[in-house]
Amino acid sequence: MSRIISLRDALREGMSEEMRRDETVFLMGEEVAEYNGAYKVSKGMLDEFGPRRVIDTPIAELGFAGIGVGAAMNGLRPIVEFMTWNFAVLAFDQIVNNAAKTLSQSAGEFGCPILFRGPTGAAGQLAQQHSQTFESWLGNCPGLKIISCIDPYDAKGLIKSAIRDNDPVCMMESELLYGLTGEVPDTEYLVPIGQAAIRKEGTDVTIVSYNKMMEVVKTAAIELEKEGISAEVIDLRTIRPLDYETIIRSVKKTNRLVVVDESWPFAGISSEIAYKIQKEAFDFLDAPVVRVNSADVSLGYAPTMVQEYLPNPAKVIRAVKEVCYK
Repeated sequence: MSRIISLRDALREGMSEEMRRDETVFLMGEEVAEYNGAYKVSKGMLDEFGPRRVIDTPIAELGFAGIGVGAAMNGLRPIVEFMTWNFAVLAFDQIVNNAAKTLSQSAGEFGCPILFRGPTGAAGQLAQQHSQTFESWLGNCPGLKIISCIDPYDAKGLIKSAIRDNDPVCMMESELLYGLTGEVPDTEYLVPIGQAAIRKEGTDVTIVSYNKMMEVVKTAAIELEKEGISAEVIDLRTIRPLDYETIIRSVKKTNRLVVVDESWPFAGISSEIAYKIQKEAFDFLDAPVVRVNSADVSLGYAPTMVQEYLPNPAKVIRAVKEVCYK
């Protein structure tokens, strides 16, 4: 049996199930307890688990991220929620210099099983300091695992896997899509970290994306189908470790690749994928790889600027027609 639930409910169910299963798991962050979470992801969790396991923190990301890292090194499994990953830049010292390096610095003596989570990317008129994506920043750091999804089924299965993982995991969510609904089983399940999902099979072009850009790609793929272009759509779900094999197999079938990535174009996830495909599947390509990214500027406040800045279905369709020579 299954139900239709929202992304926020799927995340809450995943965290709650793991907290019931393992008493070392706890949640901490700004407004996660008394206020039920800034986006209501942790609604009701304080009532069930109490203030020792659902903990409101001060507005001090570096401080409470450090407390989480210390707790993880000493046998607990913290979930650290950032109200937005934009604020987590303050905590990158703890994430990158401590959590990611604990295992190697201690020669395997100490692990750091911690989950950092929160929304990433643009969310309307939030302007330059609140509209950034950090998957490529964090994905550049050995020792971290990066997951990024919007499908409620994936979100619940991945957050459970992340909580059980013995390495530090960063989960990138979407502020705009916490209300997105999907089918989630009643029974327990896990979604493995490191496996992409083929959302739609196709023959003419492979389109790769992740997080809320999957909604853009889905719309574009439907329109392309009407014009006789069959797109295979791949949802990465995990940024690091990245599932290269699924992408390579698809490109060997379709012979064309478009990568849609909300982050800035320079040194991003789309650049990495383009490099890997030209290295491993060059002889199968019938056209150069094309990327669709956000503009290489800081995002302005005006609605017209937001529209021009972000990838959209029209830009994806244009890119697909470019690689298909249509």
